[in-house]
Amino acid sequence: MYAFRKTNHTLIFFPQTLASVSDTVSDIMLQLFLSQPSWKENATDESVEMGKALLNELESVIWSLMLVEGRSECRLWLCNAVAEMRSITPRNQRELFMTLLRSKPLKQPLIGQLLQLLFQKEPQKAGLIIAKKCFLLENFFKGNRNRILQWFSYFAGTGYVDHTKGAKALSQFAFVNRDICWEELEWKGKHGQSPAMVATKPHYFLDLDVERTVENFLEYVPEFWSSKEFAESLRDGDILTIDNNFFINMFVDLMYKDNLKEVWEIIDEFLNEQSFSFLCQHLLIILEEEDLMVFLDLLQSYVKPSLQKMDCHDSLDQLLEIILSKCNGNNSLDQLLLLNAVATQSRQLMRFIREEGSQEQKEKVKHVIFQICKPTSPKDRFTPILRECFRRKSSESIKWLGLQSWAFYCYLSEDYRNSSSWENLFACNNISFRKSKTYPILDHDQLQEESEFEQDNRSARNKRKKRQKHRKKKRRDIDFEELNGDEFADVITNRLELYSTSGDWLLSTDGYSSTWSSADLPEHISKHCFFTWMKWVFTE
Repeated sequence: MYAFRKTNHTLIFFPQTLASVSDTVSDIMLQLFLSQPSWKENATDESVEMGKALLNELESVIWSLMLVEGRSECRLWLCNAVAEMRSITPRNQRELFMTLLRSKPLKQPLIGQLLQLLFQKEPQKAGLIIAKKCFLLENFFKGNRNRILQWFSYFAGTGYVDHTKGAKALSQFAFVNRDICWEELEWKGKHGQSPAMVATKPHYFLDLDVERTVENFLEYVPEFWSSKEFAESLRDGDILTIDNNFFINMFVDLMYKDNLKEVWEIIDEFLNEQSFSFLCQHLLIILEEEDLMVFLDLLQSYVKPSLQKMDCHDSLDQLLEIILSKCNGNNSLDQLLLLNAVATQSRQLMRFIREEGSQEQKEKVKHVIFQICKPTSPKDRFTPILRECFRRKSSESIKWLGLQSWAFYCYLSEDYRNSSSWENLFACNNISFRKSKTYPILDHDQLQEESEFEQDNRSARNKRKKRQKHRKKKRRDIDFEELNGDEFADVITNRLELYSTSGDWLLSTDGYSSTWSSADLPEHISKHCFFTWMKWVFTE
């Protein structure tokens, strides 16, 4: 989205089509505020208001874009973040969605989508309900030629074992009840077939005029539509594929008009058996905003992460749970959309502004981020905000912390592009680190391979990708034994320079548990900052 580049102490901040020069900055390294401040010190009203004004300005420019073009995408980010929560048990998720399903007014889109999922994944469960209510399908077939042919035309030909679906039900019922319905069978030939003849040659049913026969049954043989033969043909749920909408409406009536216990039971089982992630991904996005807010309010009672017991490296994927647990229940959907976007969806928000923002909006974001992150008088910029957040402990406090962390993400994404800048940042902010790459000076085979690779003028990162893709490339062999002292020293120097300007790091921020590249560090660092501040503010 943006590129920060230092040239002679001048910060150039430009998107793909923008190049502008910003204020002069000092050589002070960016402060991440990872040392806990003294809460007893009183910040001046002026310093607090100046800091809040910048953060509120950043919020305003984000919403100037997101409220119009990006609201639906913001909602999708929030729903995806909810789907990734790990602390929701099957019992919790069942209670959450059942509360929504039983609430008024009726959540028709939610119910329809849930039934659609049930029909797709567990059609036999729905089929058992349909079989018990098979008489309701009389109207399903009445006057509908396509449905009749789709269900009742599966008669077996010569060499096939048996009829299937509605054809099997029709033939079995006709034989058992031939005294009351055989004359209603319509045949395509010049004369009809007798029961005895068809019993010995079942393939004769292929000559049955299915449409006219079923129409006769609809008018003159009502017993068929509640028969065990017809019910049995419905038990596997295949009938659902003919017209899902009809059966969705049928099940809605059974649930809310008839309050049929069996339907609620299979829905309860379905909600308990599916993963929380699956349910959220398919159900939350179709909720009306008011209903989504109801769901999020309900969700707050189930997420109770203990900030005091959490370590940073165990909690960065639980940021939304932390946010929800600390909201006071009076927050709006807009506020949760913003908090989720800046705290857990840093990359997506930055990408969206880059791709969808106007020139003016990009300029505005650039200017405000620079003002928030410029490394001058660090104690006067954010420490007063932290003290104010500690004092208030409100959802607005979470918003300020989230906006500050996102500003850091944008700044780090574009201004930190080499090893030295990252390592200086680590050192200045008391983040212990070590390089994850080794220096294979004494490994003859590995050094030879890398030296050959260096002649192709490729980076170590590209080499690793080529290895993973099993690409083959001919390279000129180097015999290290034939190199003289200066030549060997040059190879070693080149290798060390390559390793010193690239590579990944293991950091104390997550207990050295993961390897971080320059591409991933901005998000990790910004989330680490947000979690650290939240822990200070809400656990003291």
